[in-house]
Amino acid sequence: MEKILNDVVVIDAVRTAFGRAGEKGIFWKTRADDLCVPLLKALIERNHPMQPNMVEDVIWGATNQMKEQGGTIGRSISMLADWGWDIPGCSIDRLCASGLTATGFGVSYIATGMADCLVTGGVEHMGHLPMGYMRDPHPRAEEVMGDASAFNMGMTAENIHDRFPEFTREMADAYAVLCQKKADRAIKAGKMKEMIIPIEIELVDGISIIADKDQPPRPDTSIEGLAELKTPFREENGRVTAGNASGLNDGAAAVLLMDAEKASELGLRPKMRWVASAVVAVDPRVMGIAPVPATEKVLKKAGLTMEDMDIIELNEAFAVQALYCLDRLGLKWDDPRVNIWGGSIAYGHPLASSGPRLVAFLMNIFKENPGARYGLTTMCVGRGQGYSVIWENLLGE
Repeated sequence: MEKILNDVVVIDAVRTAFGRAGEKGIFWKTRADDLCVPLLKALIERNHPMQPNMVEDVIWGATNQMKEQGGTIGRSISMLADWGWDIPGCSIDRLCASGLTATGFGVSYIATGMADCLVTGGVEHMGHLPMGYMRDPHPRAEEVMGDASAFNMGMTAENIHDRFPEFTREMADAYAVLCQKKADRAIKAGKMKEMIIPIEIELVDGISIIADKDQPPRPDTSIEGLAELKTPFREENGRVTAGNASGLNDGAAAVLLMDAEKASELGLRPKMRWVASAVVAVDPRVMGIAPVPATEKVLKKAGLTMEDMDIIELNEAFAVQALYCLDRLGLKWDDPRVNIWGGSIAYGHPLASSGPRLVAFLMNIFKENPGARYGLTTMCVGRGQGYSVIWENLLGE
C-alpha cells in the first residue's frame, strides 16, 4: 500500500548572531546551550498561537557532543527554555551537516505522520569545543579514509586545488571578496535583523552587551590583502588561507517545522514547503565536492533541474570547493542566484548551526522574491558527505 506523504512546511527560522571562536569572540563567556534557549523562546513568541506543548520533539544538531553540548542537548534546552518536562528531544551528529540533518529528520517525522510540529536546529561553540576535541580515531581510520588529510578540512581544500588545478588561489580570493561584499550590502540593508534573535551576553572584560550582529564579516577584505595571507595548511605552494575559507565560529540556529494542515488549523502562514532531500558520500579527502552529487540526486528526486532553482544557498566551507561545485553544477562563479546575501566565508561556519542558517537565509530571501518558486540549500560535510534539500516558496505571487 502506497503511503501518501504529508506536506511539511517551514513556519519560521531564526538564529543567533555568529561570533568568532576563542577569547576574542563575543560568546567566549556564553555556554552553547545558552545560545539555543533564546531561539526556542523566540519561535513561540513570534508565532502566535503557538504554545510549547504543541512541539512534539526537539531535534538538535551538535558536532562535538560533550561538555556543554553533551547530555542530549536537544532534550535539555527545552527544559532550560521553561517548556517543562513534557517535550522530548535528541541530538544529531553529521559533522557540518548536523543541523541540516536534524531538519531533514524532522521533515521525515512530519511527512510520515509521526508528528505535526517540531523544532529542529543546531549549535556549535567552537571556542569551547574545538574541532576534533577529545576524539579517538580508530587505528585504521587513515587507511579507510585515504590518508591523514581526510581529518584536516583545510587539507581537503588543498586537495581539491591539487586535483582540479583550474581553480586557482586567485580565483578563490576573488570569490571570497565577492562573498564579503554581498554580506556587507545585506548587513547594511538590515537583512539580518529579522532572523537574528538578540541575546544579552557578558564579554571577556565583564561588560554586558546585546549580541545582535555577526562578528566574523570583514567588509574591508581586498584582493591585495588576501594575497598577503599565509597558507597554514601547506607552507609551500599552498592556496587555502584564512581569507578564502570559512572561519571557526560560535552560534546557533533553529527552524520551526509543521504539517501544512496543522499550520492552517492554527492560522499560521507557512513560508516554505519541503520538496526533496538527498545525502551522498564521496572520497573523504575531497569532501568539499559532495554538494554536486547530492544536488544531482535531489534534483532527480524532485524531477527538477538547476535551471528551476531560483535561489541557491551553498555553504562555503572553502572558496575552492564552492568554485568547484558551482562549475560542476553548470553555474558561473558569480551566478546572481547563489548566496545573494553572502555566505559562510563572511558570516562564519559554526558547524551544526550552518545548515539551519541556510534555511533561515533562504526563507527570508524568498520573502523578498515572491516570483521565485524553488530554492536549494546544500553543504559539504567532513569525512566525505554532502546534503541537499529543495524547498518551494509559499510566499509567491
